[in-house]
Amino acid sequence: MRTSMLTLGAAAALFTSLAATAPASRARPAAADPNAEVIAGRRAAFLMSGALFGQIKAGVDRGDDPKTLGFAARALSRWASALPGMFPAGSGGAPSEALPAVWSDRAGFEAKAADYAAATTKLADLARAGDKPGFAAQFAVVGGTCKACHDAYRKAEDKH
Repeated sequence: MRTSMLTLGAAAALFTSLAATAPASRARPAAADPNAEVIAGRRAAFLMSGALFGQIKAGVDRGDDPKTLGFAARALSRWASALPGMFPAGSGGAPSEALPAVWSDRAGFEAKAADYAAATTKLADLARAGDKPGFAAQFAVVGGTCKACHDAYRKAEDKH
């Protein structure tokens, strides 16, 4: 726990120092596509959620106390709750990996996202409670809800 907190603190300090010292001349030019930043933001968030999945899986595999994985579980839950809003109308162009079904089957997409959000919320609750067997079992459920959404709404060649 102490090592992961130190790592997290070091990463936050590095990010803050880089952001504070970045010269304005390095700012990205305005994108021609108004959705480019939305797509870039959600792609970055998906990468971070993948890192959280890896951290949680490693902890489950080691038999860690779920309370030490609470931050990762809560962060994943917050991402899951925000996920539908990261797919506004018109944000499906390249380099998006989203299938058009995200928008043409919006009710189905939002239902799968709600399943994922509920599963991650329960995961965070089990972490808080320190329920090791429940947490491990729920992590499998979270993975299934994530996969179900990707299977239906993400381009096949980009799945992981």
